[in-house]
Amino acid sequence: MTADGATPGVPPLATAAPVGTAPAAADAGAKDPQVQRVLESLVALAEDGSVPRNIRRGAFSAKEELTKHRVSLDMRIASAVYVLDDLANDPNLPTHGRTAIWSIISSLESIQ
Repeated sequence: MTADGATPGVPPLATAAPVGTAPAAADAGAKDPQVQRVLESLVALAEDGSVPRNIRRGAFSAKEELTKHRVSLDMRIASAVYVLDDLANDPNLPTHGRTAIWSIISSLESIQ
């Protein structure tokens, strides 16, 4: 220990990143306008009363996958697409819901 109470070679707590903060690279996608539009579309689908409840839950799940800030943007997009692709194959999904899901998937795949 040094005179100020710090251990040599160990950074002081004040310079460490606070717990629960997202890495800068993972957070970069959160401010992307394309991601924001996709999130708005997922919220609209999740609140659409004309689609089955499991589809609304799935849209909310895809939104949650897309907003995990500790995960890289490409992994969040892949996870959301996986959830949405599963929903698009549901036989009880109305045509307008399937079209909305395909549109959201297309938007996600165009994000770089």
